[in-house]
Amino acid sequence: MYGLKAIIIGSGMAGLAAGIAMRQAGYDVEIYEKTRKLRPAGAGISLWSNGIKVLNKLGLGEKVAAIGGQMNRMEYRSDRGEILNDINLIPLMEQVGERPYPVSRTDLQQMMLEAFGESDVRMGMRCVEVKQDGETATAIFEDGSSATGDVVIGADGIHSVVRSYLTDNKVESRYAGYVNWNGLVEASSDLAASDVWVIYVGQGKRASMMPVGGNRFYFFFGCRRPQGTKVEAKNIRAELQETFAGWAQPVQNLIAKIDPEQVNRLEISDIDPLPNLVKGRIALVGDSAHATTPTLGQGGCQAMEDAEVLCRYLITTNISVEDALQRYETERKERVKQLVLKARKRTDTIYNKDPDLTQEWYEQLKQEEEKDVTNAIAKIILGGPLH
Repeated sequence: MYGLKAIIIGSGMAGLAAGIAMRQAGYDVEIYEKTRKLRPAGAGISLWSNGIKVLNKLGLGEKVAAIGGQMNRMEYRSDRGEILNDINLIPLMEQVGERPYPVSRTDLQQMMLEAFGESDVRMGMRCVEVKQDGETATAIFEDGSSATGDVVIGADGIHSVVRSYLTDNKVESRYAGYVNWNGLVEASSDLAASDVWVIYVGQGKRASMMPVGGNRFYFFFGCRRPQGTKVEAKNIRAELQETFAGWAQPVQNLIAKIDPEQVNRLEISDIDPLPNLVKGRIALVGDSAHATTPTLGQGGCQAMEDAEVLCRYLITTNISVEDALQRYETERKERVKQLVLKARKRTDTIYNKDPDLTQEWYEQLKQEEEKDVTNAIAKIILGGPLH
């Protein structure tokens, strides 16, 4: 279809990816963002090869490579530092046709904002309602203004307003049972090798460092916590020291190097798979459609895939906007459902929901063949729209 106008609610990865793709298709695109200043949730993100392929198609391959880390190996270690599994990722890249690029979320968002046009994102515009008729779809904002187009895309995250319209009621997020502390530190050899993603696991907890651009590591810690625990920034280092007492020296070095004021302490949630991603001329992308725990590293990648598939059907089919969006839902619904549930199951295993299963996983890590690990990752990557 030609000459469409798209209204996108939200300027995170999903909204920006959809906006860039639609602009490149020649569509008139308006993006509305509720905050007055963008601050990404979390410090870093692993973009596996399926997400990178979408960015390549959008003409952003060189730029994401410039801000991404060189991740050539993946190590699992016990809490005491014993190697459980050492995985060469080069064969995986050869298998799927692209390397992964872990990135700082701020760098990624800035790159995508510049690609869309930062001044073209309308800030401080909180969407409170969406509606549609046979010809158009409209977003209504808190200040009483509205924006009308041929299609409205809800990219407004886990607490999506647009999703409430699709589901006729509010979908509550589900607490995944653990807290994630994350941030960025300068890379150094007393933490990990600069091209390795290292994950320490034990006691139903994990601590990890992943290379991103700018000679930095994106780090995260995870541990089961009841919902609603609060810790002031000044006490975060002490909290981590207590939670990870006795862990391997690089983990202690990491805790010593962090800036507590810059650490994100997040209670991780997801949403149950939705019965539909589309209603007439209104569609969901990214976390609004399928917010997931980060244990598969696929949240951002699935947002990119959404943008690719949605835009492809709008460009290549010509019956109606409603028909194109229905085709998008048909292609995406089962894939994102399976990945949300797979990530949920993996979260429970990692974070000691059933201690026997967690212990079993530690033993499995010691026995697992390198190819078993890379084949499992490749299966997820190659299940995307750009094989």
